[in-house]
Amino acid sequence: MTCANHPPPDIAIIIAAWNAQDTLGRAINSVLAQTGVSIEIIVVDDASTDDTLACAQRFAAQDPRIRVMAQTRNAGPAAARNLALDVVTARYFTPLDSDDFMEADRLAQLLAIATDCGWDLVGDDLLKVDETCVDGPRVRLWSPTDFGTMPIGFAEFIRGNLSSQHGGRGELGFLKPLISMIFMERQGLRYRDNMRLGEDYVLYATALSQGARFCLTDPKGYVAVTRPTSLSGRHSTRDLGALVDADRMLMGLADLHKDAQTALRAHYIETLKKWHWMRLIDAVKARDLWAAAGCFAAPPAVVASLFGNLGTQIVLRSTRRKVTIS
Repeated sequence: MTCANHPPPDIAIIIAAWNAQDTLGRAINSVLAQTGVSIEIIVVDDASTDDTLACAQRFAAQDPRIRVMAQTRNAGPAAARNLALDVVTARYFTPLDSDDFMEADRLAQLLAIATDCGWDLVGDDLLKVDETCVDGPRVRLWSPTDFGTMPIGFAEFIRGNLSSQHGGRGELGFLKPLISMIFMERQGLRYRDNMRLGEDYVLYATALSQGARFCLTDPKGYVAVTRPTSLSGRHSTRDLGALVDADRMLMGLADLHKDAQTALRAHYIETLKKWHWMRLIDAVKARDLWAAAGCFAAPPAVVASLFGNLGTQIVLRSTRRKVTIS
């Protein structure tokens, strides 16, 4: 809690951390190095089984701007961030993944854009690097060239999350924008606790549906470290099902324009294809014929995708058998 003599920090940086002992220090240090802004850092340990919590506590013992919270069970990044949001005192917040980091002037640049133009969300095109060489070449997520600053509406944002057009972790839902806490509190917004995949996408889409002003700008220094073991690269059947439910929720919103409805329907079908395929795999492994048959009770595009995937698997298995025999 702040008082008149101690104004609230400009920005709260929320770090949800699970088994991140090897990278958490780099993430925290990159925030402590920020210039031109006042900050608070909230680290939420998501029931790690390694030294993550102790690492965060060591940092907190050395800097009063750092607060450490801990979940008693592993509940995922959405639930962890919600825990932090309940104690934020800053005017804005931004999430930082525990294996990523920021350049020293990133937050000051985002804050200047937000305050100068009254944006509720300011997302900068992030930079991707491989974990084997974090100082190596950086690849932009959204645009290979500078575009300045541009507003993003609901339909444009949803289309920017279609993996058929922006796959390979190139979707706008991967952004880590600066977000107004005034807007969050006024609208009663939080992450969907049950989500471990696409929780950012759903929060930003919901904010846009409630009138948030969202802009996208050129890279300001968020560096996303890509690795094969990243949680965002692993999709369980349950995770995909929660994303399907979230899309259904969004499609149920009133007053969506036709282009927004079309974009949402495309994202929903895309996710539904992945979910039904995972359900079919689970049913086959369990030798549950009824469950397998139930996977085909779906829109035609989803059924066609299932048959296409099955055909691909048959060809692959046949090829492997021929190679083994020869």
